[in-house]
Amino acid sequence: MDTASVGFDTELHEARMREAGYTVIDGFLDSGALETFREALAPYRGTHRGRNDFEGFNTERIYTLVARGRIFETIATDPRLMALIGRFLQPNFLLSASHAISLNPGETAQDIHSDDGFYRQRRPRPPIGISVIGAIDDFTRANGATEIVPGSHLWGEPGDPGRPNDLAEMEAMLVPMEIPAGAALVFCGTLLHRGGANVTDRPRLAFTNQYCEPWARPQENFWLAVPREQVREMSPCAQSLLGYEIAPPFLGMVSASHPAKTLEPGWMPPVVAQRP
Repeated sequence: MDTASVGFDTELHEARMREAGYTVIDGFLDSGALETFREALAPYRGTHRGRNDFEGFNTERIYTLVARGRIFETIATDPRLMALIGRFLQPNFLLSASHAISLNPGETAQDIHSDDGFYRQRRPRPPIGISVIGAIDDFTRANGATEIVPGSHLWGEPGDPGRPNDLAEMEAMLVPMEIPAGAALVFCGTLLHRGGANVTDRPRLAFTNQYCEPWARPQENFWLAVPREQVREMSPCAQSLLGYEIAPPFLGMVSASHPAKTLEPGWMPPVVAQRP
């Protein structure tokens, strides 16, 4: 058994998520893993700034993080996360998004939103996605800690009775997740939340990995973003998360074959191999 999973109470974290919409895994990354994360991320820093207010004009995001270093793959496939997310999503669920987020000084708060809201399924409903936000730096109210509305994962559509619909009322319900470096916030994709404002003079570094049902379209197109020769070197769990697995009965097949066959040396698409 993976040593990090020893003593991890999956049932407790599941219960918290079902009741409040979120849970916090304390000590998800130890000091060594935090240092390794920073070192592995360093070559990619300074390459991308947000292009809109949601991404954050003062926020640096490094996408396709899972494929940029072994530490990032290890985090994305952590057995504790796999066990917990498996309580909410169907077998062979997918990685939907994976990126680092550096919230720089002067960044403003995001709009309140849900992470799986782009799946046009009417609320209230079970989550189609599960999100993980890991603190690489301490999260504080001042440096832009993620702010959540506990219990909002159970709300209906905007305008429905039985839920707040006034923005000021919802903002008053926001709770900043002030968690230490190394902790991970895990929440239902239906939970309302936002990234806070960074009013300090230092950046706040984090990562997010988001997962989705195996029948849903991921946010990031990892089939195009991660070369097959690199996927070959990844763990079976990572390969499955990137889509090289079947969602029963046959979602994800490649010309009637298992997608993992595309990782075999010399594989050629049938539309090429069978071309007259």
